[in-house]
Amino acid sequence: MNSDINEYPAPGIVVTWEPGRCQHAAECVKGLPQVFSPQKRPWITATEAGVDELVTVIDRCPSFALGYRTEDGRERTAPA
Repeated sequence: MNSDINEYPAPGIVVTWEPGRCQHAAECVKGLPQVFSPQKRPWITATEAGVDELVTVIDRCPSFALGYRTEDGRERTAPA
């Protein structure tokens, strides 16, 4: 896996973030502010929402900086 991708595990899901792709559209912050909080470190606390909520909001990320792998086989990665 690319070493420039950060991983944030939670039950049923691993949220990924690739800082170099981020365009700061803030869809994540608007969608789940309890999970995505740029003022905190780490700024992603994936345990603060359920898998389906995380998937829904991460799917809105226009730059594909955010992705995920779920235990049930769903995955979102940046296009090549």
